[in-house]
Amino acid sequence: AMEGGPGARIREGDCAVLKRDEVFKAVSVLRRRKIIFEKQCFYLDNAIGHIYGTTFEVTSGGNLQPKKEVEETTTETKEAGTDNRNIVDDGKSQKLTHDDIKALKDKGIKGQEIVQQLIENSTTFRDKTEFAQDKYIKKKKKKYEAVITIVKPSTRILSTMYYAREPGKINHLRYDTLAQMLTLGNIHAGNKMIVVETCAGLVLGAVMERMGGYGSIIQMYPGGGPVRAATSCFGFPKPFFDNLHEFPLSKVQSLLSGTFTTETLPSDPEENALVEEESNGLSEEKQTSLQETEEEPVTEAPMEINPTEEQDTMDINAEDVEFKENKEKENNVREKQIKQWERRRKLKEAAALLREKNADGLIVASKFHPTPLLLSLLEFVAPSRPFVVYCQYKEPLLECYTKLRERGGVINLKLSETWLRNYQVLPDRSHPKLTMSGGGGYLLSGITVILEKGKPDSSNSEALKMEEPSSKRCRLQDLPC
Repeated sequence: AMEGGPGARIREGDCAVLKRDEVFKAVSVLRRRKIIFEKQCFYLDNAIGHIYGTTFEVTSGGNLQPKKEVEETTTETKEAGTDNRNIVDDGKSQKLTHDDIKALKDKGIKGQEIVQQLIENSTTFRDKTEFAQDKYIKKKKKKYEAVITIVKPSTRILSTMYYAREPGKINHLRYDTLAQMLTLGNIHAGNKMIVVETCAGLVLGAVMERMGGYGSIIQMYPGGGPVRAATSCFGFPKPFFDNLHEFPLSKVQSLLSGTFTTETLPSDPEENALVEEESNGLSEEKQTSLQETEEEPVTEAPMEINPTEEQDTMDINAEDVEFKENKEKENNVREKQIKQWERRRKLKEAAALLREKNADGLIVASKFHPTPLLLSLLEFVAPSRPFVVYCQYKEPLLECYTKLRERGGVINLKLSETWLRNYQVLPDRSHPKLTMSGGGGYLLSGITVILEKGKPDSSNSEALKMEEPSSKRCRLQDLPC
């Protein structure tokens, strides 16, 4: 089967998503690794080799068995009450106790049979309305039938998962808002995109999925490096990362002003250590620690057999240790240097791409104020290209809107919020779901145009004032304060 196509198989080392009803969880498919999901403990060993989308049952040993397609056995209770008014929930209607149910489970009785027993031992079941009976069965099935579906990750599934599980990590970016961003940003294969995001890499992953490995992406990141936890959940093939570049936000100003160099990289702990090591061979702390390791074996040598022989062998050992450690240190320094050269090369590449100032679009979804970000990053976008900015709140985007209007160089500015409502659709009882999302954040989108440097837009407003009919002006001045 094609990789990622319909009928793709679950392989060891894949990223997969476990699904149960509307609950999702991303996991790595590894053998002999215990997974806890929705109060179930199990191993994924048996899932390997099956097709994505298969539903499994969790057996008593925590192994997964593909669920056989069983015709939904309708419970043989045709009696139903007319209303639920007389049913009192006093907790006494179920004759089976907790221990009875545990005993049934231990015997290895299937979830379906347990549900049947619960129905038979419920004193109020027959009095409930048909709808209430359905609801009861559904609820008990969910509790006692351990079924799990394994699906292939996608933008839709991962954004739903993040929004439900940890919305704070993705700045409360709702999945429909993300869909809007991808559409408004006109993201397609062959684009050259600039992405700024602090959404754990979810927005970046969504853009990469749309582009399908064609085109290039420059991710602008704050701090020491980009965060891509969610991007790794997509399970993209290696070539997708060949044209993914990164560039620190702290360097944007220097790049625009032409003072950019790769000499001063955003410092991270490794880099600082490296500078010290280059300057005096080894930093002082490291030298002391090295001396300690040399002396330890000598002082702690057991002196029982023949002291002099023991002493000799220990000295040789100490020299060995010293030699090995020095070798290791050299290798480490070497590795760090190679890493740093690699980082510099990558940084230069990204800078060169940005300097061309011909990006096909800009996507921003970060926890930072959008105005300064946009004003500097729009410089790198070619004219007649879309840009989209997400913010959890409306006010920063309003400010951004006014600033862009003053600056000019953009048209079709729109500030929007998508509205999402889920419906339950069932015979005779379709209605909006009771839990509705409060807000999915706001989007500011627009299109870049060539900004003529000589004519700032303020002069236009002057001209407008001049054209205003005199009567209108007078009337405004005559108004009492």
